[in-house]
Amino acid sequence: MNHPTPYIRPRRLRASSSIRDLVEETQLHKSDFIWPVFLLDSAGMKKEEISAMPGCFRQSVDQLSNQLEPLLSKGLKGLAVFPCVPENLKTNDCKEAYNEEGFLPKALSLLKERFPNLLLFSDVALDPYSSDGHDGLVKDGVILNDETLEILARQALVHAQVGADFVAPSDMMDGRVAYLRSALDSEGYQDVGILSYSAKYASSFYGPFRDALDSAPKFGDKKTYQMNPKNIKEALREALLDEEEGADLLMVKPALAYLDVISEISKSTTLPVAAYNVSGEYSMIKAASHAGWLDERSAVLEKLTSIKRAGAKIIFSYHTPEVFDWI
Repeated sequence: MNHPTPYIRPRRLRASSSIRDLVEETQLHKSDFIWPVFLLDSAGMKKEEISAMPGCFRQSVDQLSNQLEPLLSKGLKGLAVFPCVPENLKTNDCKEAYNEEGFLPKALSLLKERFPNLLLFSDVALDPYSSDGHDGLVKDGVILNDETLEILARQALVHAQVGADFVAPSDMMDGRVAYLRSALDSEGYQDVGILSYSAKYASSFYGPFRDALDSAPKFGDKKTYQMNPKNIKEALREALLDEEEGADLLMVKPALAYLDVISEISKSTTLPVAAYNVSGEYSMIKAASHAGWLDERSAVLEKLTSIKRAGAKIIFSYHTPEVFDWI
């Protein structure tokens, strides 16, 4: 029996690596990546491995600086800095969050002095400083929105004073972008940007991060302020509100389970969209590759490519140092 010969053959564009490279639609670049790091309040060369995140460490500024030298030469553009706050400094009023003499402001100042061209993204939220482990002030078991905004503004101003290029509110309080923009502008920090965690979901993938910072909530959960994983229109509303309030960059967190959210927001905003490849997404691949169930390099690059393909211009990833050796 005669069958028609296909004259449209998509496989022609997959016939060799040279052709595949020629028609490749999505490419990862080193400039896409921001490296999230955990800082210890410690002098000298100190680091502690995070058991749930193999290859990641809590570390002192000096230890981190040693790692940064080769990464900068490879093209690293920015850090997202998260503090490991000693338990004795955690209080209900979170006053350590805006302590100008605290270890995080000193660390940011040192990093900016040593690496002036390195972009610093400072986390603005209260959970690392809260004895309750929540992102806002707590009263009678309720997370207070408006009262929290004043503390976040003080925190953001301290970070701006010591060299943060972007403050990154990850708290999900209503109205915080406009509040921070007003506070920064009124104090002369018009050039400090705001990367807003616009669509931050109440996700199961944050566990290793909370272990790293010992910042899990001491009661309840974060579902009254972080978003319902079942909702996407709500994420779009949050992102457009943040754009209207003065955000410069919009974040979706987590990334891998929310590629559709990244896509929708990137189509609906004129701002660059960032995505956070979170700790649980990192640890799953590490565990599976350690067990021999998948090839780590190819799995990581496939995952990160999917995040960029969905529409993320910026990717926060713990894989960053490895990726710089792979791309």
